[in-house]
Amino acid sequence: MNKTFNLLFFIKKNKIRTNGTAPIYLRITIDGKAADIAVKRYIEPQKWDGKAHKALGNSQEARTFNVYLKTLEQQVYDSHYVMLKEDNIITAVGLKSKLLGTDISTRMLIPIFQDYNDNNRSGFCSRNIGTI
Repeated sequence: MNKTFNLLFFIKKNKIRTNGTAPIYLRITIDGKAADIAVKRYIEPQKWDGKAHKALGNSQEARTFNVYLKTLEQQVYDSHYVMLKEDNIITAVGLKSKLLGTDISTRMLIPIFQDYNDNNRSGFCSRNIGTI
């Protein structure tokens, strides 16, 4: 039951865009199994601190960028806590789905009506409406 859990922000230097920026990814590792999530933010590689896993500098742009990364990190920890509380099996892929919201199954309208009709077979005719 003792699981290792780690988060890592990194840039993919092999996917540099034409404007010179690289995408940032978040890697969730649990018991040696990893899952990557695109952060949907881009940064110039020379402005990235690989050891501290954040943007370099003290500019407003760098501070805002780092706050965004901290917020995302906190969302991962919150999702991890919820999974622990619900006694779910925690895997990197499971945590990624929880974070992205793909773990929730959606119900379509026809099955919802079918469930309602199956559970309420008595219908309207069996109700005692009374006489007018």
